[in-house]
Amino acid sequence: MVTPLAWMVGASVGTWLVLTLSAGDVNPEALFGMLGPLASACATWIVVARAAAVPERVTGVMVTGLMVKMMFFAAYVAGMLKGAELRPVPFVVSFAGFFIALHAMEAVFLRRLFAEMARSSPPARSAAEDAGSHSRARMEHKG
Repeated sequence: MVTPLAWMVGASVGTWLVLTLSAGDVNPEALFGMLGPLASACATWIVVARAAAVPERVTGVMVTGLMVKMMFFAAYVAGMLKGAELRPVPFVVSFAGFFIALHAMEAVFLRRLFAEMARSSPPARSAAEDAGSHSRARMEHKG
């Protein structure tokens, strides 16, 4: 759980530092363009990684997380542009770049998590296999 968080935070802060040092006057917009998507990606990773302990819960947690993210991002962007009065172009460019990059990283980490879950869980039984085992159990019980 810690490694994906470290990668997301490290890549984001590193990118922000490069932007700050090379692009001139991009702050505070670049910083706030990074913070919202980074907070969202980290929170999503923590919640989904914990839910993975009970695989049946993961889909529901992800759907709920999507709804929460939609509300968070609407409020966050409006608050940054209206409330904090950030310059729109640098903020939106930074926000969009970090949003896309962090979601791509999150997708890679989630794919790995789901692959590990699939390897560690027993293979699913088909309905036919279940029916066959019930029939054999009844026959053995009668026999």
